Amino acid sequence: MAKVRLLVDTDILIDYLKKAKPARVLFAGGIIDIYCSILSKKELLAKPGLSSSERKKITNILSKLKILKIDNEINNKYVLLLEKYGMHRATMPDYVIAATAWAKNLPLLTRNKKHFEHIKEIRLVPPYQYEGK
Repeated sequence: MAKVRLLVDTDILIDYLKKAKPARVLFAGGIIDIYCSILSKKELLAKPGLSSSERKKITNILSKLKILKIDNEINNKYVLLLEKYGMHRATMPDYVIAATAWAKNLPLLTRNKKHFEHIKEIRLVPPYQYEGK
């Protein structure tokens, strides 16, 4: 059986770090290849006042994911999204994450549906749809 591939938004990673059970189950299941944008990594590690134990937890979870750097394909999709939707509907990091999902053909798992639901080029996954499956 082929693994499910998902791109997770930063909020899902934060859920995991806060020990939210659905996120813990999702990451522990082993049936999903989990990807995240390099921007999510930056957002997590750039938190002001990050303690060494928090940094260790973040680097631990990130080591289990496939981190996608911004390449030409993602950059081109980002520009297309900005041209089509403009900055008034989402933030730059949201568009980079959406462009990553689009460029890599990955469904996006997020609780921030309102940030992404207007972007027709990507597929959103209901939060924790794969929990326990």
